[in-house]
Parts: sequence; C-alpha cells; structure tokens
Amino acid sequence: MKSKQITLVLGGVASGKSRYAQALARAAEDVVFLATAQACDEEMRAKIARHVRERPSSWRTVEVPFELGRAVVEHGSCSFLIIDCLTTFISNLLVAKQANYVAILERLEDIASALERIPASAVLVSNEVGSGIVPEFASGRQFREILGQVNQRIARIADNVIVMVAGCPLAVKGRAEVPS
Repeated sequence: MKSKQITLVLGGVASGKSRYAQALARAAEDVVFLATAQACDEEMRAKIARHVRERPSSWRTVEVPFELGRAVVEHGSCSFLIIDCLTTFISNLLVAKQANYVAILERLEDIASALERIPASAVLVSNEVGSGIVPEFASGRQFREILGQVNQRIARIADNVIVMVAGCPLAVKGRAEVPS
C-alpha cells in the first residue's frame, strides 16, 4: 500500500464533508489547509470563522480563491494538504469571469497534475451537484456541468472517493477511513 493518498470527499450541503476531511488530516504532522472561500458577506464570514475554530491552530491556512494549482505546487511538500473546496473555487472563477469552461478545465488539469507530482497526501472537498433538480438558469446549468467534470477528473486520480451522507462516509472508490 502506498503511503501517499489522494481522497476526494463529495456530498451535499452540511453533509459533513469538511469535518471528515479535517479528521483525515488530524494524524499528520504538517498540514496545510488551502481555503478557497472568500468572506464576501456576513454569512460567509461566520461560516469561515466556524471552520477556522474547528481546525487545529498548528495547521497553516492559505487563502487561495483563484490560483489553486500554483498553491498545490507551492505547499505540496507538507505531509498533508486539504483543499476546501472545489465547489467554491469553480464559483470564484465563474463569478470573477476569470475563466470560461475551457479555461477552467485547463486549470483543472494543472491541479490534477500537481496533485500527482507532490509528495503530500491530499484530501479535496467538493459538492455533489448531479443529484438535484435541473437549474432554471443557464448559468446554474453551466456551473453544475463544470463542477461535475471537475469532480470526475479528480475522482480519476483519487485513491479514495467518499460520499458523505448525514455525516457518514460511504466509499465509492477505495476505502472510507473512520478517523478516531
């Protein structure tokens, strides 16, 4: 069994994705948390503050709303990397009009390639958006399509793909660890 693991954690809103990802990292000595969220309103500021309180203070947090591939390379020499979350990262790109579908898929290839090259284990958090209703607006359908492609690409390189349901990890690929 190889020591480096790439794990993709999927699920709906408030399914326990971030908590599970953090639990996987707790045994690691040198953890870097790549945070993609931006504190754009009071609700998001409160959510970010809650997530920060839940993390050990020894973990380094790097805010990376746009340049995720570069951040993976820059911080990939740690023992464990958490990327939370791909959903917000894609949303950031679309809202800031920094990328279209093709550009986002190119950035995704950079991220996937970086994950394969770095020595660190990594856990990536993302929302599973394919089980809901078809969005009414074209922008919502585009977002759902792009995020589905992102999740599929990361799942291909991941050793483990976990779906969170009501705080319970279910292995879709590999195995679901039950952190102590």
